[in-house]
Amino acid sequence: MMLMPKAKPIISIENVVAAATLNQKIDLNAVVKSFPGVEYRPHQFPGLVFRLKRPKTATLIFNSGKMVCTGAKSEKEAHRAVKKVVKELKKGGIIIIGKPELKIVNIVASINLGGTIDLEKAVYSLGKVMYEPEQFPGAIYRMAEPRVVILLFATGKLVCTGAKREQDVYDAVHKLHVILEEKELIFYE
Repeated sequence: MMLMPKAKPIISIENVVAAATLNQKIDLNAVVKSFPGVEYRPHQFPGLVFRLKRPKTATLIFNSGKMVCTGAKSEKEAHRAVKKVVKELKKGGIIIIGKPELKIVNIVASINLGGTIDLEKAVYSLGKVMYEPEQFPGAIYRMAEPRVVILLFATGKLVCTGAKREQDVYDAVHKLHVILEEKELIFYE
């Protein structure tokens, strides 16, 4: 039986990063001709930046056919963005043979637990924690399962990164929240 924390955390997915491949070469100069709004400076960076307003994302496209989409607020939105970029490329006359193969590579979320955390005690109780307050105000906790990294701040705010699925974020936050309460490391006003 899983314990329920006293306060409900506020979890906000801030960024979903997806890697995709088209399994074909893309002529980036042809993309620039069809879409003058894209950013492409090959002497500075080998990728082209294709921005969408809806969903508000930026997709890096490389001539190898690899793509990296950032800025999505959910896994579903990341999939939608990549599909939309491919659809736009096709409409612009770029020949694309297959469907993109997509994989979520990182999900970043911000969390408010609604209480204050005793970071000094948390460092000793949690294990796998790095905490050097003179260099960074947060404790860095590496959770084994789900495999994520969580930054803990004394204010009760967290940042979770490294998740591959949205559910991993929710599971990790719940697990950590229960531990903080069981070990009396979080205090509510």
